[in-house]
Amino acid sequence: MPASPFTRLDLAQAPHHPCPLIAGPCSAETEAQTLETARALAAQGVHYYRASLWKPRTRPGSFEGVGRLGLPWLRRVETELGMQALTEVATAEHVEEAYAAGLRTFWIGARTTASPFAIAELAEALSGRDILLLVKNPPQPDLELWEGALMRLQAAGITRLGAIHRGFSTYARGSYRNAPLWQLPIELQRRHPELTILVDPSHIAGDRQLVPLVARMGLEMNFSGLIIETHCTPETAWSDAAQQLSPLQLQQLLQQLDLYATSPSSTPSLDLDPLRAEIDRLDEQILSLLSERMQVAECIGALKRAAHLPIVQPERYRQLLEARLQEGRAHGLDEGFVRELFSSIHEAAVHVQQAAQH
Repeated sequence: MPASPFTRLDLAQAPHHPCPLIAGPCSAETEAQTLETARALAAQGVHYYRASLWKPRTRPGSFEGVGRLGLPWLRRVETELGMQALTEVATAEHVEEAYAAGLRTFWIGARTTASPFAIAELAEALSGRDILLLVKNPPQPDLELWEGALMRLQAAGITRLGAIHRGFSTYARGSYRNAPLWQLPIELQRRHPELTILVDPSHIAGDRQLVPLVARMGLEMNFSGLIIETHCTPETAWSDAAQQLSPLQLQQLLQQLDLYATSPSSTPSLDLDPLRAEIDRLDEQILSLLSERMQVAECIGALKRAAHLPIVQPERYRQLLEARLQEGRAHGLDEGFVRELFSSIHEAAVHVQQAAQH
């Protein structure tokens, strides 16, 4: 594999923080809210302050950010509190306005990462500027799209470049707002060991009660740091209220992230081999059963062909899926997991039946 073009970012870390940390509200709403939150975070030693000024929203009529009005607020955060302020940029115009206001730290949001045209526009606008840029993964679980955006920006001469794992939108709705699908950022890290990858537990969780759990998981997997949405009064936030922490809740979370308690040198020796062997045995059974299921699907495909029946029968699929969801609930399985699992199995069975008809 050729050498990675990326270099690790040197992110400041407070002595009492377990990792480099970016914190701040989902959106800068008012100057008072922006400064109040920033002061509380600065008192905790937070160096990097995040706040969106431009908000790409799914539906019209939602709060879309204060725009350029908030640029002086973020500059006050930098000049008065000594913090480094970040905001999201999605267009060349955002870059020009934010850079002209004095900001030098940005992130690219998930929806923008999903568009190579938008990334090309931003790469051109950011080229030649001394900035720090973080790139969120696209909403869909597409590692090549995420890696491609990073490489396009790096090729434009942006050297202080990192990634943010914020989870992925999937067909199934599970416990989290965005499925972590940890295997994707882990693979990105394997391909580019020097790339700084931060975890965004706020967007993965979608629920402030789950943010500490996701944060711990990210650090235990050796990702580079955290970006956590924090608001002076999160219950009244104009966007993403359910997933934001108060500064006090953030402080408590950081105190709980005592990763030394889970380090190998401080835990009892565990003999995991018997349980791992049992996992291997069960996985072999699952694969064997899946093979049998596909053989049955192949027979069904041949019968449908002979009877001139369509392969996909929506009503049968709906009944099957509802039955499996009910069985999954009875076994205590996560409904989102079961839905996604059997959606994948059904799709594979359709391919097998199509092959049987040729």
